[in-house]
Amino acid sequence: MSGPTGEDRSSGPSGLTGTVPHRRTGRRVEAAEPLDLSGTGRATAEAVRFLRECQGLGLGVSWRATGTPSYDPRLLHHLPPPTEPLGGPGVWASWRTGHAHGTLYHRRGPDFVTVLDRRERGTAVRLTLDHPALHATFLRLLEPTPVAELDATEREALGLLTAERLVLTGGGWAVALPPRIRQWPVPCTAI
Repeated sequence: MSGPTGEDRSSGPSGLTGTVPHRRTGRRVEAAEPLDLSGTGRATAEAVRFLRECQGLGLGVSWRATGTPSYDPRLLHHLPPPTEPLGGPGVWASWRTGHAHGTLYHRRGPDFVTVLDRRERGTAVRLTLDHPALHATFLRLLEPTPVAELDATEREALGLLTAERLVLTGGGWAVALPPRIRQWPVPCTAI
């Protein structure tokens, strides 16, 4: 197990950051307890970061969900789906069938971030975050962040990033959604 609940680690023995207790065996990760996806605070932001980092590292994840989302759960369909149903059967089925590796991710350059969003079938949106406030706020929100700690410029950037569906905000916390994919499946042309 890495990181007891509440302990903030920059990187555990599994290579994953955050506070979600888990066990990693090779390319598989199992969350030790259900992840709160209600959207009501830090626990949801930590759960999203955990799933986002697993996705970025190309790890298979086994996890259960708890809580009823206070947001559109389709925001998370780029992340590995839970092993047990979340919400009604329609939410579960659409997440399982709609999930594919690489449907939302970001790449970093000097002073910019490029995001590719293909979560909506038949569309592909490429965004470049090169405005200094958007760029800095996006990078800051890779860590779950209390909204109250953001200054006025960062809150304005948060509003824009949330409107573009790149950040999940709820319960006074915000976290960026697109993973930085470090491990692509072979062959990566299958994406």
